[in-house]
Amino acid sequence: MLNRLLNAFVITFGFIGAAMAQERILISSDWGKVTAELVDNDATRSLVRMLPLTIEMRDHLRQEKTGDLPSPLPALERQLDFSAGTLGLWSSDHFVIYYRNGRVPEPGIIILGQMTGDVSIFDRPGPVTVRVERIK
Repeated sequence: MLNRLLNAFVITFGFIGAAMAQERILISSDWGKVTAELVDNDATRSLVRMLPLTIEMRDHLRQEKTGDLPSPLPALERQLDFSAGTLGLWSSDHFVIYYRNGRVPEPGIIILGQMTGDVSIFDRPGPVTVRVERIK
């Protein structure tokens, strides 16, 4: 029993430690600003090295804004489900901001992070220019 508790403690604090080390970014537009916590992977480390960025984004399927990055990010494990506020990568240079919950077809998306704040600022038709920068 003590061994189980010790394992749970180590796992829990391992996740908290990883979360505390996460990189944060600011995404701003004429519609407002949100922050995001990036997951720790090769794709996000490459993204951070590109910052600051200005990305022209367009609405896609009334669930997401999509835009092209200046260069590709590393390919990683993908998933099909996403929630409002998810930052993802569809193809190696295709940045996505999801403002609704949903599911994508195969091959899925690479998760880059999760936005905090009011992500509904992106829930409107039409294109938007966003500025992505590192929060120091």
